[in-house]
This record gives sequence, structure tokens and C-alpha cells, in this order.
Amino acid sequence: MAISFMVTCHLKQPYASASPTPHDKGRACRYTGQAVRALPIRVITVGKKRAEGVRLLVDEYKAKLKPYCSFEDSLVRSNPRNAQDVRAQVEDEEVAVMKLIGPDDWVVVLDERGRDVDSEQMAELLGDAGNSGASRISFCIGGAYGHGSEVRKRANVTIRLSSMVLNHQIALVVLMEQLYRAWTILKGQNYHH
Repeated sequence: MAISFMVTCHLKQPYASASPTPHDKGRACRYTGQAVRALPIRVITVGKKRAEGVRLLVDEYKAKLKPYCSFEDSLVRSNPRNAQDVRAQVEDEEVAVMKLIGPDDWVVVLDERGRDVDSEQMAELLGDAGNSGASRISFCIGGAYGHGSEVRKRANVTIRLSSMVLNHQIALVVLMEQLYRAWTILKGQNYHH
């Protein structure tokens, strides 16, 4: 059974449509300094073997996240059956991704058409997920042709990390840094300013 609900941000608008106004930049996260339930985080990335530099950065941020939450990194092989048809490729990747998403997971899909979130809103997203009753947060980074329809439907929230399209390895590194930054915001630590 999937948990389905809309998350609200500080502006009291759904993540799907709210966009921060210029005067909202630099605002405080509503969870800063409060107890937040630390859900385990799983990042599911569709792609090929990672570059050594990416692996090093991912390992560095895994270590940095350790005091805040448990973390799992899952790499799904892109185009697992070497399909020539793009639709078949996306469907095969989707099957593998959906197998990794638990019924009680709170799913965040990263997509170029998702909602922009700033660092404070990412921290609020973690806080909201922790208060949701979910057992884990699963962040999904799609392959070269994006996510299939079932992954999109399963998403509790769809966000983007940039208005530019990012390679899955770059998206992973940016996400890892933002997850660490979000936890330091939640804990009121001096990383984010």
C-alpha cells in the first residue's frame, strides 16, 4: 500500500506549484532546532558504472551523513536488456527501480520538470517526510531518458536540482551535498549560511 499525500512548504503551497519569491531566499527552515525523525535515506540512480571522482565524493558525503541518518546508495543499470527502443529501455529501468521502492517509502523523484527547491525547502522536505509515518525516503534519479510513468505516479514529491538538465552522476553529487546541507540546517549547524 502506497502512502500518498501532498507535502506543504513554508509558504503553505504544495511543492508541485509553489515557487519561492525573492524575499523568501535565506529564510529559516521551520524545523531548525526541532527534533526531526531521521528516516533512512535511499538514493536510487539509473546509470552505468560511476567515475572514480564521483565514487569518492559519494563516499565522502555518505560519511558526512552518518551522524544524521542511515544511508543506502543503489545503482540500477541503465538499459538492462540493451533495448534499441527508448520506451522499452525506460520500462526496463522502471521495473528495476520499482523493485527497490518499498510500500511505505516516501518517494522523491528528481526530474527536470519538477519543482525548484532551495536548501531550506530541502531541509523541510526531510522534516515533512520524517513526520509522515513513512519508513524511508527514496530519492530517484532517472537515466538518460528520465523516469517511467509508474515511478512518476509513485512519487510523493517531484523536484529538480537545477533548471539545467544534469547527468545522473552530477545530479547524484549535487543531491548528496544538498542532503548533508539540509541536515546541517535542521540541526542549526554552521555549514549553511
